[in-house]
Amino acid sequence: MEELKRKNVKVFLFSLILCISLTGNLYALEAGSKAPDFELPGAQGTVRLSSTSGSVVYVDFWASWCGPCQQSFPWMNAIQEKYRAKGVKIIGVNLDGKTEDAKRFLAQNPAIFTVAFDSKGETPKLYGVKGMPTSFLIGRDGKIISQHLGFKASDRDQLEKQIQSAVEGKK
Repeated sequence: MEELKRKNVKVFLFSLILCISLTGNLYALEAGSKAPDFELPGAQGTVRLSSTSGSVVYVDFWASWCGPCQQSFPWMNAIQEKYRAKGVKIIGVNLDGKTEDAKRFLAQNPAIFTVAFDSKGETPKLYGVKGMPTSFLIGRDGKIISQHLGFKASDRDQLEKQIQSAVEGKK
């Protein structure tokens, strides 16, 4: 039992370090580049980025073990509700190796936005994801506007301003 506790502490510490220690300059994709399309199984059926053409899309890569990811869900739900009528779509891409872990997380942290599952981790490779959570704001033209690593309460206003600008067609 003690060995299991030590292992869980090690996994937690590794996850925490991964979530907060990376800087924002580690991305393979840059603003202005075309967002790579993906097709993944989702909670409500197949999820394709290409099916959101003409919308402002906020793609968030997350995992059930990531503390900041848990904090971001209520904010993403609120943003989806607030901007849905203005053409904003949020897609949460789960990267857990076991979809059951994601479903347990979602039972405790419901999502009113689209959720996709990438247990093989192929999509984050396309986007150059280096830590969790990582989000990409994609304009109506399918190009990346911005990318953001991590999530904390102080990020909310800046992220919403970027979404509002994208909705209004500002750069």
